[in-house]
Amino acid sequence: MNTSMANGRGTLIPALLTALQDIGVDPGNLELMPDTGLAHDHVRLEGTGWIARLPKQSQMQLGAAENLAYQAACFTRASASGHVPPLHKVLPPSDALPRGGLVVQEIFGRTARLPEDLPAIMAALASIHSLPVPKARAPLLDPADPLTDLLEEIEAQSAYLHAADGDTQAIIERHIDVLRDVAKAANRPPQRLISFDAHPGNFLITPDGHAVLVDLEKARYSAPPLDLAHATLYTSTTWDVSTHAVLAPQEVSDACHHWLGCLPDNERVAFKPWILPMRRAMWLWSMTWCAKWRSLSDQDVKMTQDGEDWSARKSEAALIAHVKGRVDHYLAPETAARMEADLAFLTDII
Repeated sequence: MNTSMANGRGTLIPALLTALQDIGVDPGNLELMPDTGLAHDHVRLEGTGWIARLPKQSQMQLGAAENLAYQAACFTRASASGHVPPLHKVLPPSDALPRGGLVVQEIFGRTARLPEDLPAIMAALASIHSLPVPKARAPLLDPADPLTDLLEEIEAQSAYLHAADGDTQAIIERHIDVLRDVAKAANRPPQRLISFDAHPGNFLITPDGHAVLVDLEKARYSAPPLDLAHATLYTSTTWDVSTHAVLAPQEVSDACHHWLGCLPDNERVAFKPWILPMRRAMWLWSMTWCAKWRSLSDQDVKMTQDGEDWSARKSEAALIAHVKGRVDHYLAPETAARMEADLAFLTDII
C-alpha cells in the first residue's frame, strides 16, 4: 500500500479542495509537499503564492479550533517582523478537514546552510524579539514566570526518561537539578515574543539573503535566548538532513554575539547573562522530548482531533525512520556527554 494512503495523506488533496472552495479561496493546482514534519502536512496552492498548513496534531495540546486560533496569532504577530510569512486565511475544522488548516504566503528560497547563514538567522530572530509586547497577549502563552513554567514542562517530560540509557538519564537529571537552582533565584530575563521552534530547518533563505522562519505554532512570550539556543544546539543543527551541520563552540559563540549585536544596548545587557542558562533549558527540553517521543510514537492514532498525537502512523515511514534515528542518536550516552561538554566549553567564551 502507498504510504501516503496508509497514513491518510492520500485524502488531503480532495479534502483541502473542498475546504478552500467553501471559503472562496482559489486553490490553484494543489500539490502535496514532502512529508517532513511530525506536526503538519503541507500543500502548495501552485500558481497562487500560498501554502496550506494542515495540522496532524497540536503540540500545544489544544482542541482543533483553539489550535488554529493559536497558530493564526503566531503568524499574525510574528509576521510584523518581516521575517515570517503573512497569514492569508484560516480553514476552520470541518468534515473534510477535522483539524482545519492555515493558508500562508509561500516563501521562495533555499534551505539554510550552516554556519554561513547563522548571521541571517540571528538577525531574523532579533527582529522578532524586538517587536513591541502588546498588553493583550492571549491566546499566546504568557507565563508569569517563564523559567519556572519551562522547568515544569521539562520535569513533566522527564517522566519518560526511563526510555533513555541510564547514563544519559543521569546526565539529564544532573542538569535539571542545576536548572532548579537557577529557578530559585529572584532575577528573570525580560519577556518578548519568541518562536520556541527556531531550529535551522524551519528557516528559508531568500535570494537577497534574508532568513524567513516559515514554521510557527508554539510562539509565546518568554525568554528570547531560548530561540538562540534552539537555532544552534546540536540537537537542532543535526535534526534535518537538508540543514545538517555540527557547529564548533566558537561558531555558536559568534552567532550569540551577532544576535546580541542586533539588539539595542539596554536589551543586550539584559539578555547576555541568560544565554547559557536558557541554552541549558532548551537542551533539557529537547532531550526530554526525545524520550517522550520514543515512549509514545508506537501508540495507535488517537480517535480525537484534539491535543497531541505522536503516533508514528500519522507520518510516512521515511520520516519516522529519520526521527527515530535522530532520537536514538541524541539519547545515546556518548552524545549526551558530548553536548554536556559543549555547554561547559561555551561557559568560557560567551
